[in-house]
Amino acid sequence: MIVVEEQVELTTPWGPMRTHIVRPAAAGRYPGIVFFSEIFQVTGPIARTARMLAGHGYVVAMPEIYHEFEKAGEVFPYDQAGTERGNALKTTKELASYDADSRAVLDHLATRPDCTGQLGAMGICIGGHLAYRAALNADVRATVCFYATDIHKRGLGKGMQDDSLARATDIRGELLMIWGRQDPHIPLEGRMAVLARLNEVGAQFTWHEVNGAHAFLRDEGARYDPELARQCMGLALDLFHRKLGQGDLSGPAGSTNTRN
Repeated sequence: MIVVEEQVELTTPWGPMRTHIVRPAAAGRYPGIVFFSEIFQVTGPIARTARMLAGHGYVVAMPEIYHEFEKAGEVFPYDQAGTERGNALKTTKELASYDADSRAVLDHLATRPDCTGQLGAMGICIGGHLAYRAALNADVRATVCFYATDIHKRGLGKGMQDDSLARATDIRGELLMIWGRQDPHIPLEGRMAVLARLNEVGAQFTWHEVNGAHAFLRDEGARYDPELARQCMGLALDLFHRKLGQGDLSGPAGSTNTRN
């Protein structure tokens, strides 16, 4: 599907949040996915992944996760300075602000005339953790977490005392958890702690560990693995198609363009 892009400004208790929308150009209604970025915000690789998702029949919304600290549109470079800035903000931002951002995007998607109201979440790195937390909302039916950082050590948000594992019982949808075995940020013991908790609460999930490094999905830099990226994105799309359904092309027009 051909896609089109727009930006919306959503209201949160911590200020306005620019959110990037990518959606099919063809008229109709489609399931919605909130897509959380890495610590670098909405970079080129994140935007390209969102376009690919949207092209399979989804309205994809990418919030700027550090909106209360940075000007709208800010993107950090994939270098030491960018990494340090992103990591510093990760534990400066209030946990409640992360959750409010997620709720704001989900509510926006649910009320869009081009969305069916069937909601999913996906995220990469810190975004994987944020997608997991989005899954704590009962209306999120399917969630994909790529190498979600800090779940195992309660390291998200100010004070680094998040309750993500403790609240695993709140998850009502299905999870797809994808990890790289060569990822130093989530070692074996960390992955096993997450796995044990999901099994303990009887969560509905699929678990995949691949021979890849952190950021193997990112189509920029030395750690990118195109074959693993293709395989894992296929798994993600399978879950979203199965749990969120297909678009309704008889619904309200999102555009005058037609499917190609």
